[in-house]
Amino acid sequence: MTLRPLGRWLMVDVEFRVVSDRREGLLLALGQTVIANGFTLLRQRMAGDSDGVVLTMLVRGPRTSLPPLEECLGTHPLVRSFEASRPDDTQPVVEAPPEVTEASPRRTNTLPTLADSRLIEALLPQLARDYPNIFIPLLALERELSPDQREPALRYVGQRVGAWVYKRDFALGGHLQLGDAVRHIALPALRQIVQAELHGDSLRVPNSPFCHRGQHGTCCHFLRGMLGGLLGAPHGTHGLRVIETHCRNTGAEICSFEFRA
Repeated sequence: MTLRPLGRWLMVDVEFRVVSDRREGLLLALGQTVIANGFTLLRQRMAGDSDGVVLTMLVRGPRTSLPPLEECLGTHPLVRSFEASRPDDTQPVVEAPPEVTEASPRRTNTLPTLADSRLIEALLPQLARDYPNIFIPLLALERELSPDQREPALRYVGQRVGAWVYKRDFALGGHLQLGDAVRHIALPALRQIVQAELHGDSLRVPNSPFCHRGQHGTCCHFLRGMLGGLLGAPHGTHGLRVIETHCRNTGAEICSFEFRA
């Protein structure tokens, strides 16, 4: 486990080796657990052996959120056993700041049902095939999800799409500082699917299709996840938090996203 101090943050890289009896829906369910606890899934691989299905995940997130993540993985119904690789526990501890501001989206630890997992895994190839014309199936998925599943599920789908777009369009570029990555990766990628503009350090979207659809609070979960997937990819900006600070769904004139690393 590698520790990465960032300001007052202490980010950790952890590799989990999970053994399960079931392959179907495993990556989606555990990916949701990783995201719900504030971590980013950097890479994963799945294989079968004599023990069952083995899923290895390299994740990155705040050190203070690691114990809850380990507890969620250890008690997850799909997990028979798991191991965490932590070679560098001797690094100094830096306290993390408060998790969210009042304007930040609510975090949930609720996981999708198996039916939701099947919907999402079936949707991902369609999104890749039809990209950038993706909002009709995404909004259909949003309607199918229960209210407590929408945020984690749409963030997960967004992160997967963002990581795919990064690898397809931007992976050959060099590592950029956060401000340059927002300007040269996030902004042009988001403009493939919605209107977007850069205002200082914030990325603004005037016409998010996720607003005013019967939800309360900020609701652009897919866009937030996609921005995280674009900038938090293995060759992008590490230790990233994407926060939707303003949303038309809460009465703001425009949806606005800020980036903190």
